[in-house]
Amino acid sequence: MNHGKALIIATKEFAKEDRTKSWYYTLSTLVILITCLAVTLQPVHLLVKLPFSILSGLVIVRIFVIYHDYMHDTILKKSKWADILFTLVGGYVLAPKRVWKRSHDYHHKHNSKLFKLFIGSYPVLTLEKFNRSKKREQIAYLFVRHPLTILLGYFFTFMWGMCIYPLLTGFTKHIDSLFALFFNFLLQLSVIYYLGWSTWVMFSLIPHLISGALGAYLFYVQHNFPAVYFATADGWTYEGSALESSSYLETGKFMQWVTANIGYHHIHHLNARIPFYLLPEVMENFKELQHPKRIKLNIRDSIACLRLKVWDEDR
Repeated sequence: MNHGKALIIATKEFAKEDRTKSWYYTLSTLVILITCLAVTLQPVHLLVKLPFSILSGLVIVRIFVIYHDYMHDTILKKSKWADILFTLVGGYVLAPKRVWKRSHDYHHKHNSKLFKLFIGSYPVLTLEKFNRSKKREQIAYLFVRHPLTILLGYFFTFMWGMCIYPLLTGFTKHIDSLFALFFNFLLQLSVIYYLGWSTWVMFSLIPHLISGALGAYLFYVQHNFPAVYFATADGWTYEGSALESSSYLETGKFMQWVTANIGYHHIHHLNARIPFYLLPEVMENFKELQHPKRIKLNIRDSIACLRLKVWDEDR
């Protein structure tokens, strides 16, 4: 049995991509997405378009998780074609490369630390700090963690959090956020102008609402669940934050495909260089990783996670 850093070292044999598989999963996902979106643009009945519109939203989540792997230098590293492709993907999903790379790398290095800023993840205040905060600060904090804010993740998590806010705080550093907004607005306005509002709803609104909500929800439940642990300065370790503060989200086979195995989040945080398509195999090969803190993608567990507001250090 491996523990601590020895466990991280033991998983390194899986931190090697199969280049062919990486391209296959990337390109096949894009083909499915483009096909579904193309159907929503056709002059057919809305009831024909609707299933493809919904599926488009789910496939956007999958391509986002694959993009997330690329940004970890886990797949297709040093490929110029992949760089061009994923630059476009990052702009389309409103998670431009610069802000995503900076915030997500910080998140991995400081996951579950109560003594650091919660950049790239949902903020967590202790009960004591929450009670000492000003009323407007409490309202802002609760707003960010509110289920409706998560449900409207396309607007709050992605459009605001990864595009507009970075532009307001550092315009020149986040010029790609401006291009992402411009690209999305131009694409959507073109669809409205040439094909009408109903087509826009199917092509853009429904897919982005679904992908934004599911994406924001995944961000949340991966580190905000009843058995999670947040550490003070003297109790934090990298491997501990992976196994004690990252969930294993149980889903059916279809949703496992949609989320590109990101539910194996405890393994991903233990070693982010393991490609998404190898995460299930890693869990099968290491008994140490087969008893994670589990949550399920169902109403009961979702409510239990969304009810959590502040961290009570005493309890």
